[in-house]
This record gives sequence, structure tokens and C-alpha cells, in this order.
Amino acid sequence: KQQYFFVSASIQDIIRRHLRDYGTLDNFADLVTIHLNDTHPVLAVPELMRILMDVYNYTWDDAWYTVTKTISYTNHTVMPEALECWNEDLFSFKLPRIHSIVKEINRRFCADLWNAYPGDWGKISRMAIIGHSQVRMANLSVVGSHTVNGVSALHSDILKKTVFHDFYKYTPDKFTNVTNGIAHRRW
Repeated sequence: KQQYFFVSASIQDIIRRHLRDYGTLDNFADLVTIHLNDTHPVLAVPELMRILMDVYNYTWDDAWYTVTKTISYTNHTVMPEALECWNEDLFSFKLPRIHSIVKEINRRFCADLWNAYPGDWGKISRMAIIGHSQVRMANLSVVGSHTVNGVSALHSDILKKTVFHDFYKYTPDKFTNVTNGIAHRRW
């Protein structure tokens, strides 16, 4: 609930300011960038979809275009226990509208995967956003972003070779490297 609250409040504020300054959301993806710094704020993907569709009457395709052109993702760890997975029953109980949007994102994404990899149930299962009664936040982060990177060149390469290998093979242009700088500190 806390993650959703902060994401929703932030996106509503970003949209309010954008509309105040530009009067339209048609240029939103050209002027706004939302960066997911790990999986904690990934609910920005379905929340931006919800607001665009439910409040501003965007079609699914127009909303999805805006979301995926606005959002980028930095992964911070390859440890499976640190990649957030949420129980789908709890997720649907706490966030029913967001759950319905995530289910539709997953359905459409898996249909695209089926066209790219017909019959490869293993790959589709690994890449699915929802699987084995879990909502896989890292997968949602990759699917909902225009760019994915690690925190260093080595980490970005590890992501491409391990955790997100299937995603990298599917959309190699989405993966890049941006080294998160470390400022010199004086103690």
C-alpha cells in the first residue's frame, strides 16, 4: 500500500504540473521521464496506465505508448531473493484496478511472446509478468520501460547474460548501460 501510495501521489503531481504548464498530455512522453530506480516504484507502470485511461480517456494502445516512452528502469541486483515478487491474491485484494491492468499487460505481452516464440512455453513462462501465483515486479519493470540498465557496465552485461537474458534476446535495443556515478565523499 505504501509503495502504491507514493507512486500514485507522484504521478498525479507530475501530471498536474504537466497540464498546468502545457495544457495537454499529448506531449507527455516527449517532456517527462519517470525512472524506476529498482523495482520499488514499478507500480508507476500500471498507475500511469490507470490515470491515462480512467481519468483522461486514453485508449489502451495510446496509454501504453505513453507509458513505455516515459518510463525507464535500472536494476540493482541479480539475486533472485531481492527481485520483488508479490502474491497475486494479496495484490488483487489490495489493488484490484491495478491488478486488472497488470493482468491485461501480461496477457498482451504473453500473446506477443507466443507470436515470437510459438510453443516455447518455458520461455513465455519465465518472461511472464504473472506466473505461479506471483506478480513479478522486475518483469513488469522491463516490459513497461523503454530502457533497462544495470548500475555498471559489468552489471548490465550480467543482466543480459542471466536474469534478463530472455528479455535481452527479445528486445536487445532496450538494454543499455548507464553507470550510476559515485560522488567522492569527504569525511
